[in-house]
Amino acid sequence: MGRFGLQSIARACARHPWRTLAAWAVVLVGAGFLSALYLGGALSSEVKSTNNPESTRADAVIAASFPGSDKPQEFVILRSPTLTVDDPAFRERVAAISAGVLALGSDVVESEIDYTNTPSPALISTDRHAAVAVFTVAGDRADADSKAGALVAAAKAAGEAPGLGAGAAPGDFSVLVAGDGTINHDFGTLAESDLRTGEMFGAGIALVILVLVFGALVTAVLPLVLALCSIVLAMGITSLVGQVMDLSFFITNMITMIGLAMGIDYSLFVVSRYREERAGGHEKVDAITRAAATASRSVLFSALAVILALGGLFLVPSTLFHSMAVGAILAVFTALLAAITLLPALLGLLGDRVNALRVPFLRRAPRATAVGPGVAGQAGGERGSDRRGFWDRLSHGVMRRPVFSLVAAAGVLAILASLYFSINLGAAGVSSLPPSSESRQGFEVLTSDFPSEGLSSARIAIVGDAGSSAVATGIERLEATLATNATFGLPARVQPSPAGDLTLVSVPVVGDVTGKAAQAAVRALRSDYIPAAFAGTGLTGGVDVLVTGQTAGTIDYLDIINGATPWVFLFVLGLSFVLLLVVFRSVLVPLKAILMNLLSVGAAYGLMVAVFQKGWGADFLGLQKVDFVEAWVPLFLFAILFGTSMDYHVFLLSRIRERFDQTGDNRDSVAFGLRRTGGIITGAALIMVAVFGGFAAGQLVMFQQLGFGLAVAVFLDATIVRSVLVPAAMRLLGTANWWFPRWLHWLPDLRVESGAAANAPSAVVAAVAASAPRVGADQPLSECNLIPAAEND
Repeated sequence: MGRFGLQSIARACARHPWRTLAAWAVVLVGAGFLSALYLGGALSSEVKSTNNPESTRADAVIAASFPGSDKPQEFVILRSPTLTVDDPAFRERVAAISAGVLALGSDVVESEIDYTNTPSPALISTDRHAAVAVFTVAGDRADADSKAGALVAAAKAAGEAPGLGAGAAPGDFSVLVAGDGTINHDFGTLAESDLRTGEMFGAGIALVILVLVFGALVTAVLPLVLALCSIVLAMGITSLVGQVMDLSFFITNMITMIGLAMGIDYSLFVVSRYREERAGGHEKVDAITRAAATASRSVLFSALAVILALGGLFLVPSTLFHSMAVGAILAVFTALLAAITLLPALLGLLGDRVNALRVPFLRRAPRATAVGPGVAGQAGGERGSDRRGFWDRLSHGVMRRPVFSLVAAAGVLAILASLYFSINLGAAGVSSLPPSSESRQGFEVLTSDFPSEGLSSARIAIVGDAGSSAVATGIERLEATLATNATFGLPARVQPSPAGDLTLVSVPVVGDVTGKAAQAAVRALRSDYIPAAFAGTGLTGGVDVLVTGQTAGTIDYLDIINGATPWVFLFVLGLSFVLLLVVFRSVLVPLKAILMNLLSVGAAYGLMVAVFQKGWGADFLGLQKVDFVEAWVPLFLFAILFGTSMDYHVFLLSRIRERFDQTGDNRDSVAFGLRRTGGIITGAALIMVAVFGGFAAGQLVMFQQLGFGLAVAVFLDATIVRSVLVPAAMRLLGTANWWFPRWLHWLPDLRVESGAAANAPSAVVAAVAASAPRVGADQPLSECNLIPAAEND
């Protein structure tokens, strides 16, 4: 979409605001209707791999030989501080729980085992004051969480009812439930709670910052309205996308977080440029059109950068990554659509009333002034105070000592990034839930009091004649080896298939099934125990003997991420370079942007390790210390940050390039760009920090990590990178910043600068920039006698 395309759209929307608003009203009502009708059914808690790893292959062969064998289970734990499992009252209470849950019907619960009908020491706690009943839930794992609520209610009603059983007193019994459905239900409930927390906290702080930036309530509310509209539209589109592909229920958190951040940021850039153009004396519609030719164009390329970066996540063969990428891309797309259509219509309707309800004691909204054509080309000219402000002093201070500034800023980021090398990647299991979560409490009791029981089993599929001596010998050796590893509960359950062509060995995994101990045990099972047990039998681990289960699935998931990471990095870095190359017609600008972004992303990774793994400041920040960083967070954070950081880079460098095309003075252009954008970029960054920090304030550790990582990275990017590294590097490189070899001139010219720059001596600047670069050449082109001094500002 070219500059004139954006101008035409903005002009049409500004001249016909009611038509545009009516169209958006229809679209938003339709999106809300679609969300209410389809969104809930379009989301799932199940995560699938699309590259057929070992766990997926094992699930397939087991399902073929044992239809319905991998049913979700719920563990109902009955405890009494006074009675033991040998007391009649205790047995009567277990029977009541069984009857109450089974009364829910076969469409909820299929079967149940407990110590009264299946004598097994695994179902009784070590102190004999607790027993566990195992219920097999009807349906598949994707449906388990929808049935968890009814099962928990029935179990508690029967287990904690007063007066049941001779000798039992009120409060003698307590019930805890943990299992596939209850854990997923708790994750889903917390995700919804975190979503509300993030919305309220992020939107509230963002409004305060917008008021401080603009000094007027109407101007401050406008970006929030645009963000909310983009979120509603993105949710409606998601409900349709969910009908054709698997989407995680976490996608709603992603849409809200990215929609708020991007929707507010994009609107902030456009509104601030509109106000600047009005202050320069341009008529309302012309000011909106000029804002579209400059700020909206920057927004377009920024959104394109984010979308391209997020597209790299589709290289990861996991439905979780695909879901997160879809949600974020839709949020960015709808925020862009609102910024280039709905926002011009609102500005056209409001005009200068956008500055209404000015807040006392804050700076006055800019007023329109009559200007001549020469000044109008400068986007409103510059006030003398701008040259004495904070950003002007900062930029000139950095450029007076560019080497020191560059080394000091890069050194700080590099030190923080070095902590990344101690990162541990993992997957959030039940132990990452808040301590108040009942499913976590049940899991902890199950782990401590029932050492041979577990929430899940390692399921070993042995393909071959179930009655053969080779299979029998291998299983016997394997059981002997497993007995030496406390992570595996015994005895193992051995089931030959009805056809006799497969043997299924199920071994309970004790503890958190996604934790480090469980992962290490199952990795050893695959790489050491199985090959040793089946050596000489003719059966091969990984081909004839396959391992699945939740732990094995987690291992495959982590291996998938590790394998895809280099390709995602290559994809994102390559596309970002090409995009900035054609936007700024420079070779060094994209290279600098990539290096600086890598520094800020690396520093964010390091701070995540410091806070979450090492616990530095975690209690003070209200964050949860864990043993790992959620495996999908660093890769997703990289894609998001590499796109969003282009927001600031494009916005800042477009103003620098615009000024450079007018004057040819590199140092003045850098100061001008930072002076013009410093306040807006800082305000935008603070808004993003507030939005992302709101989601970090939730209870799910994965979103704590993502929100924290995004918040600190954006803060570092907008402060150290944009305020120090960019001016220092551009001062050192001088006019070489804009070096663009002649053999690349065939590339399309997609520069973001305003149309006014076309009247500047761009041909002369291009000729100089195309010549051999002169690092440190800060001399104005007018002093080189290439253009008359009168043409300079």
